[in-house]
Parts: sequence; structure tokens; C-alpha cells
Amino acid sequence: MIKILVIHGPNLNLLGSREPEVYGPDTLASIDQALAQLAAHHDIKIETLQSNIEGEIVGRIQQAGSDQTRFIIINPAAFTHTSVAIRDAFLASTVPFIEVHLSNIYAREDFRKHSYLSDIAIGVISGLGKDSYLLAFEAAVNLSKQSNSKRNQ
Repeated sequence: MIKILVIHGPNLNLLGSREPEVYGPDTLASIDQALAQLAAHHDIKIETLQSNIEGEIVGRIQQAGSDQTRFIIINPAAFTHTSVAIRDAFLASTVPFIEVHLSNIYAREDFRKHSYLSDIAIGVISGLGKDSYLLAFEAAVNLSKQSNSKRNQ
């Protein structure tokens, strides 16, 4: 069974109440619930993690390299613009990932326009609210299945 890990970065536990005009009305629980429904529909194992602690995120990415995780979807939130450690963890783990953002980071403050992850991600989905996650999940499923079929040839 394909396993996909979804990582939510700092302050995303406050979704729904934190700047809804920027991040939308959805709560983290509603996003995770929508992802779980998609996972069940595709017969995919999904794990989610939200952390405000950079080291926890780094450790989980490292673990993904050895625990059969096939794909990671990450909203690194503020760590997008600051974390070389998360970047290095992805490079070490070799697990492919998609970077997602609820808001369009390129239409915001200048410091938010730089990502330490985008150039090593399979793709980036930004500015579509909860749909950023759902589209990333569909892409991760498709890419994982393509990878499976190539292995079986």
C-alpha cells in the first residue's frame, strides 16, 4: 500500500481563526479530514503531522526515508523562508515531495517570495486554499502509482 505523509508547519494549527482573509476559513482538522477521505477513496495510507518545532519536522522527514513513505506533501509555512535544515533533510531522505501553500506566497511580502524548498520539490502548489493540499494529494497519488508501475516492469 502506498503511504503519503502530510506535514503542516508552524502556526497551521491556528487555521480557521488565524487571518482567515489570508489563509481561508478552513481549519486544519477539516483539511486533514478531506485528505483522509481522498486517501480512503484511493486506498492510500495517509499520515499527518503538524508541528511548530523545526526539529520535529526534520526528524520526521528523515524517518520517512526509511519507513516506506512514498511521497511527502509539506506546507512548511514560515519555515519555507528560513529552514536550510528542512531542505537538507529532504535531500538526505530522497523521498519526493510537493510544497504547498494556502496563500499565494508570490503575491505577499517580499520575504515570503523565497523558498528554500521549491527548487528541490517535484512541484509547488500555492494560493488555492485547501485545494492546494487536495491537488497535491492527487498528484502524489498519480506519481506514486506511476513509480510503482515502472518498478513492476
